[in-house]
Amino acid sequence: MSDDRTKINAIEEMRFRLLIDAVVDYAIYMIDPDGIITSWNAGAKRFKGYEEAEILGQHFSRFYTEEDRKAGLPQRALDTAIHEGRFEGEGWRVRKDGTHFWSHVIIDPIRDPSGKLLGFAKITRDLTDRKMAEETLKQSEQQFRLLVQSVTDYAIYMLAPDGRVTNWNLGAQRIKGYRPEEVIGQHFSMFYTPEDREAGEPQRALEIATREGRFENKAWRVRKDGTRFFAHVVVDPIWGETGTLLGFAKITRDITEVTQAQQALEKTREALFQAQKMQAIGQLSGGIAHDFNNLLTVILGNLEIVRKRAADDPRITRLLDNATQGALRGVSLTQRMLAFARRQELKTESVEIPTLIQGITGLLRSSLGPAVSIETRFAPELEPVMADVNQLELAVLNLATNARDAMPDGGKLIISAQTHEVHDQKLSLTAGRYVCLSVTDTGEGMDDATLASAMDPFFTTKGVGKGTGLGLSMVLGYLEQLGGRFSLKSRKNVGTTAELWIPVALANSTTTPAIEETAMSRVPRLCVLVVDDDSLVLTSTSLLLEDLGHRVISASSGAQALELFDSEPAIDLVITDMVMPKMNGEQLAQIIRNIRPQLPIILATGYAERLEGLAARLPRLSKPFTQLNLVEIIALVMK
Repeated sequence: MSDDRTKINAIEEMRFRLLIDAVVDYAIYMIDPDGIITSWNAGAKRFKGYEEAEILGQHFSRFYTEEDRKAGLPQRALDTAIHEGRFEGEGWRVRKDGTHFWSHVIIDPIRDPSGKLLGFAKITRDLTDRKMAEETLKQSEQQFRLLVQSVTDYAIYMLAPDGRVTNWNLGAQRIKGYRPEEVIGQHFSMFYTPEDREAGEPQRALEIATREGRFENKAWRVRKDGTRFFAHVVVDPIWGETGTLLGFAKITRDITEVTQAQQALEKTREALFQAQKMQAIGQLSGGIAHDFNNLLTVILGNLEIVRKRAADDPRITRLLDNATQGALRGVSLTQRMLAFARRQELKTESVEIPTLIQGITGLLRSSLGPAVSIETRFAPELEPVMADVNQLELAVLNLATNARDAMPDGGKLIISAQTHEVHDQKLSLTAGRYVCLSVTDTGEGMDDATLASAMDPFFTTKGVGKGTGLGLSMVLGYLEQLGGRFSLKSRKNVGTTAELWIPVALANSTTTPAIEETAMSRVPRLCVLVVDDDSLVLTSTSLLLEDLGHRVISASSGAQALELFDSEPAIDLVITDMVMPKMNGEQLAQIIRNIRPQLPIILATGYAERLEGLAARLPRLSKPFTQLNLVEIIALVMK
């Protein structure tokens, strides 16, 4: 009977061992009371990487990390199992290859019927994948929480199904002004305006979100301090797995600045369109003025030749005088067009505005008449400005004339000036110091439509033949060429103020050197190479020079000029147009200077281009020019 029992026990033990060895998802092994490993299954081999032969007889603490061994965790686990009948825990363990895995460990003490401790049964499960998933989820949740809490540009918070606030982020605190303890538990309708609350907007937002899955709107909201802001609001319902409404996610963005920026952008676009229109008209005006200057050069030059050769007949002289006056009036018109196109030649210097105004006061009084009084208001210690004296005087006279026409029954003209420090791009000015010269009248003023078009070229409210419409546009072009700004303010039946913002002169500012005045000493007969692509200008210039006794060689292009230059070594002077196709005057001058560095060269131009390099250093002859202008500049370059 006992033999049968022994056999049965042996069979059961064998089955149990086979069962344990077949388990590969758990490491199941025995350790003795001292912690020495006495058995090893296939799961342990798979988890920890050790063969049975190399691990039996080793202490189980080798599976712990070095930090855990130093902390005494292996012995503590055995002690817990002994005293409490079981140890269970999770922690990092070490495989044979040194890699770590997260394990769930159970240790049970094994005792004989008398209670004597025989050893421990240890079961280990590899939970690395679960641990990594939990850590990833925990990290994701933490990052999401930090993300929501760190967002300051959006108010992100949750609402209970009844609309009460359940959490609050930094963006909500910044935008709405409430701290979390002040708002959590309160109904979100507190952020609405009184009129929206009365209209039931808060509840309508939740109903739409619940019914349609989303609510989105733009409207005014109220901060803690009572101020209002324009908000973009999104409300999304949050549903549980069973379809129960858990609450709402609410995102609010303060778009007040964005909305204002959009409105400003529209204004900027309108201003840009106006600027592009003015630029296009300016380019057209500059081009027309350039061509007119060529024509006027021809007309004035030929009139001078005719005047010299005509008989001394008073009737012919009168006709020539009228023709010359008409041409000079054309010169004045082209100068206004060039001023608007910002292509006039400026001779800037340090100008004291009070002194300048005082110098033209007599002219102003005679122009305005006795019915208009003049008052000046200049800030003490007003700084000088960097300007062209003649053009600034002309600008003030233009504005005064317009003011007179706006006050047919008389009134007051106030001329004032004070210094301003511009720190940003206010009034489209770069940062710096400016003097604002204001010319104010008490006249009829302008309506908005007239004011919007007042600075457009050729726009005038005066009768036919009483104005060119270039006065204000000329002032505009002049100020922008100086780096300043011109603006108009007007109210119907109140008056108009014109503001000229002019850069302050630097301490070391000096007058831009102009062609110095020279005595018209006689110049010996010269051989002059004249280059111009306009045949009329070329002929007129040649006739004026020949009339002065010079020998003239004419060329209608830069290439032809170089051919003539190579074949004619006796050339004493070159006068070339600046703007020519293929090869301009500067390029021609550079080639000639490379051949004969000391040869005098004069640049003739119909407007003041921005010249650099060699062209900026050459004497310039502005079109239209007279024979006297030719004599002066030739005397200058040949002396």
